[in-house]
Amino acid sequence: MDRINVIKGGVFGTVVGDALGVPVEFSSREERREDPVKDMRAYGMHNQPKGTWSDDSSMMLATLDSIIYCGGIKYDDIMEKFRLWQRNGDYTPYGEVFDVGVTCAEAISRFRPGIDPRECGRKGERSNGNGSLMRIMPVSLYFGLNDEYWSDAVTGDAAETVHDVSRLTHAHPRSQMACMIYTSICHELIYRDDRGMQQAIQNAIDKTMEFYSKAAGVFPWFDSDFAAELKADKYERLRDLEAFGDLADTEVRGSGYVVDCLEASVWCLLNSKSYADCVLKAVNLGEDTDTTAAVAGGLAGLYYGYESIPGEWIDAIASREWIEKLCGDFRP
Repeated sequence: MDRINVIKGGVFGTVVGDALGVPVEFSSREERREDPVKDMRAYGMHNQPKGTWSDDSSMMLATLDSIIYCGGIKYDDIMEKFRLWQRNGDYTPYGEVFDVGVTCAEAISRFRPGIDPRECGRKGERSNGNGSLMRIMPVSLYFGLNDEYWSDAVTGDAAETVHDVSRLTHAHPRSQMACMIYTSICHELIYRDDRGMQQAIQNAIDKTMEFYSKAAGVFPWFDSDFAAELKADKYERLRDLEAFGDLADTEVRGSGYVVDCLEASVWCLLNSKSYADCVLKAVNLGEDTDTTAAVAGGLAGLYYGYESIPGEWIDAIASREWIEKLCGDFRP
């Protein structure tokens, strides 16, 4: 396995998907049917040049840079880098923040010395946007590249850390679970061997849900709220991927809700034949186009490989050389 190419597949897969969706963010499904995105565009919704990525990639790259700088996952440092992004324009393509989610902005504003960053995210059920899922790729790679991922010790450590990274901005168990399911899917796509895509993803979901079902009384984070969320089973449709993958596109949404975002990303991957096919399906679902394509693009980049991402799209990405350096410096 070429670990650098795996890392570049996940990271550039995310950034390229994000950049494809930026010009048409918040457009409707009907608008995308009338004028489908087929290639990298310029301007549009945020009036940005072609290849510009949004807050999704900014927060993801800030997380990546923090892991490199700290040699591991340090919550205070991740939040400090988020603050540098929001206040100073660090980790943006052109030194300017043009898009930031309300829940993320509020969490970052709460962070200051002496406050546990894991207590900054909102905990309410209505705070289940996709703002932690969109930035989780570096953490997913950090654990997903470990071939012992499904050992009790590694899985337990991964779950606690993935949950805590989500909690920096999105602290409800539903968002935490989405990030853990995504991380597990990343691992299975990396180590899929001869298994097909659907079987690899199904294995990830089955093992993650089995892990959660045995977590009560074992891990301190499994409290009554987590138990209630597991019982609610908001990710039920992903338990049967054969049926889920056969759904019409009208049955999935590219909205900002974390369940919709994860479902749409998996559906687009299941119904794709290439990286480009996957991310263009995600963008053309409409609504939160940049985030859906970023989340789907990360998975597609891992499955199809970095070399599958169209070269002209990578060449168009703002600060491409800097992102390549981050990928090379990342040592999970």
